[in-house]
Order: sequence, then structure tokens, then C-alpha cells
Amino acid sequence: MNTPERISFARRLSGYQQALQLPAQPVVEGRLIRMVGLTLEAEGCKAPVGSRCLVISDTLHGQSQIEAEVMGFAGNKIYLMPVDRLEGMQPGARVVPSAGGGKLPMGSGMLGRVVDGIGRPLDGKGGFKAEDWVDINGPTINPLKRHPIEEPLDVGIRSINSLLTVGRGQRLGLFAGSGVGKSMLLGMMTRFTDADITIVGLVGERGREVKEFIEQILGEEGMARSVVVASPADDAPLMRLRAAMYCTRIAEYFRDQGKNVLLLMDSLTRFAQAQREIALAIGEPPATKGYPPSVFARLPQLVERAGNAEQGGGSITAFYTVLSEGDDQQDPIADASRAILDGHVVLSRRLAEEGHYPAIDIEASISRAMPQIVSQDYLQKAQLFKQLYARYQQSRDLISVGAYAAGSDPLTDKALEKMPSMQGFLRQGLHESVSLPDSQAGLEQILTNE
Repeated sequence: MNTPERISFARRLSGYQQALQLPAQPVVEGRLIRMVGLTLEAEGCKAPVGSRCLVISDTLHGQSQIEAEVMGFAGNKIYLMPVDRLEGMQPGARVVPSAGGGKLPMGSGMLGRVVDGIGRPLDGKGGFKAEDWVDINGPTINPLKRHPIEEPLDVGIRSINSLLTVGRGQRLGLFAGSGVGKSMLLGMMTRFTDADITIVGLVGERGREVKEFIEQILGEEGMARSVVVASPADDAPLMRLRAAMYCTRIAEYFRDQGKNVLLLMDSLTRFAQAQREIALAIGEPPATKGYPPSVFARLPQLVERAGNAEQGGGSITAFYTVLSEGDDQQDPIADASRAILDGHVVLSRRLAEEGHYPAIDIEASISRAMPQIVSQDYLQKAQLFKQLYARYQQSRDLISVGAYAAGSDPLTDKALEKMPSMQGFLRQGLHESVSLPDSQAGLEQILTNE
């Protein structure tokens, strides 16, 4: 292999250098012998699981190079999953292993930029200066050395600040079906949250929504201190998987610099679906509703990377949207996500249809870190608010038809009296920001004002 060929192997598909490096030892090339669906099967190539390879095919228009990742093996055959589309691949294409997992660009030059799952700019502003190149998997933090969640975080949303108080370094899920305002709520938190840097991952969403989210929801103010990693639904499943891991790695990079990072990922469900496509393509048997076991192993591997660093370090406060298909809260991904997250915010279609925004179902939502970051006195007031709200919802049908008689139940009487002010308190405009102290003071005023 001559020098020009070796240099060509060290270039990314986008022209970035360093992402792929040939090993110092002699390269053992293989040949592409089979392609079924999304899976490539190569023979004669020695490469470990998780490593990268270039699949090089000679075409009428020159050489076609596609980066692929080794996903498994059987005997002397290895199975690869491509990062990009497979147009131009031919039988007998060369499969050349790289030196390792590849490196991804990092640095403050990414702020205000939109990139894909391997760091290629998507915003048409040209390249950016990479201050560092890192592996996609960050270092693991000893759980006993993590700084505990003990400081509240102001997200600018009145209902969350007051009733579902978020701690710095907490990980929450936004659970909802389609079209009930998940993206709008994410955009509000991006603009209003008190964080040094915001990382937004748009994984597996419609391509049209990527531009709309950036221009209409984030806006210039939100984009100025944000990095957006986008991989729309028509990308290869491995690219969508990498996009989720890349935005988490960016958040880790800035956290390790002592920054307080807000990580917003839309959506965790699409990440799981991408892993399902990959696992089924390489022959892993389906288990729970078509999801292979590796999907449920991947979820905590991604989510556990967020959170606080060691004492005195930075933090990653993460919000993951979880799509509940058919508004089914017992969906396998929704159920697994609730078990590994530090709380969940459920959005209600009924509230959205009534024009109640944000459509947060207070009864079904919970913040597991709230008892540690608010006073005991305030926690009791928040619980009383929820109790009154729940009691009204239980008696709603009787009240609406006039079958409830005042004086039958003191708690219901109080809930009926407070309900108009409680509903007004839970509503908030798209461009209206309410601070944490004002949110808590407003809740106390509703409960004490007779």
C-alpha cells in the first residue's frame, strides 16, 4: 500500500482528518461477501467488535468509501453496520480496518453550530476549529464519587419549578404521545434554564422539524449558547445511534471543564428504535414487543453518563423526551426509561386538547430529587396543591353535571374554590419565563389566600 492510499484512509467522509487511522501493524484487509438489508458481511478481515472499518468499492465514477462499525462476528466472518447510505457498494469491495474507534471534534467553536452524528457541520457555515479530538465513549465516573444532587435548578417553567423542582445534575423524562407540545416545552427550557451551555440532540425526528426547532423554538438567543446535534429519521440507524452518543459526549466534555450543562435529547425512543433496527439486522432475537435485549442494556449506558461530576466539578442536567405510542404509558421503552431516570414529566393529550399549555399532568408526574432540594415546609405545601388538584379531578364529573352538593366533603369544597387560580397558575405562555422563587411564592400564595 503506497503513501497516498494510506493518507486517503485517514480522512473522514466529510474531509475531517484523524477520525480514522490505520494501525501500525500490517493491515489485514477483507472482502465484502454479502449484504442483507442494513448488514454487511465481510470475510478475511480481523477487527474487534466496536472498531471502525472503511468499505472501499471501485465504481465507474471512481472510488466509493463508506465508514462502517463492526457489530458482531461468526467464525471468520464479521458483521458491519454502515454509518451512511450504501449506494455504490459492490460484491468483493475491500474492507480495511482502522486503528481504533475514531475521534470526534470538540471545542468552544461548536457553540452556535449544528452538526451531525460524526461532527460534520449541517448549517452551511463551514468547518469549525476543533480544540480537541475525543473518543465517543467518555470516561466512567465512580458512582460513589459523584457529587449528590442538592442544588435546585431554575428551568423557567412555573409548574415544574414549583411542583416538580429539578436539581442540578438530575435526569428527567418528558413522556407524551405525538403532538402534545414536547418540542415546545424543550424550547422553553432551552431559553429559560440557568445553564452555562445547552446541548440539544435531535435524534430520529422529521427533517422538517430540525430547522423549525432551531429557527422558531430555539431562536438566536437560545442558539448562541447551544450546540445542536441532528440526525433525522432518514439517516442510517447507526448515525442516529451515534448522534445520541455524540451529544452526550459533548455534554461530558464541557462538564469536565467545570461547566453546568443542560442536555436536551429528543428523543430517547428514537435512540432505542435505532438500536432495535441494528440488533435485528445482525440477527439478535426480539424479546419485549419486538425490542431485543440489547436495547434495554443500551438505555442505561447512555443515561448514566449524565449527572454531576465529582465534588467541585461541573454537572449535566438532562431532559429526555420519551414517545409513548398511542399515549400508552406502559410502552416498553417508557416503562424502562421511568426505572432509570430521576423523575418524569407526563404531558396529557386531554389538557392539550383543552388549550392548557404546557400540558403537564401534575398527578402523573414526579421529581425524585425534589425532597432533597426544597425545605420540608415547602414540600408539604406542594403536596397539598397536588392533593387538591387530584381531588377536583376525581369529582370533576359530579361537579360538571351539578351532582355534587357543597359541604359534602371539606377537601373537595376547598379544591372547587381554588381550582380557577390553580389552573391559571399551571398555564404559561411560550415566551413567558417565571423564576424559581416567583414560582414557589405563587404556589404559596394560592394555598394561603382565602
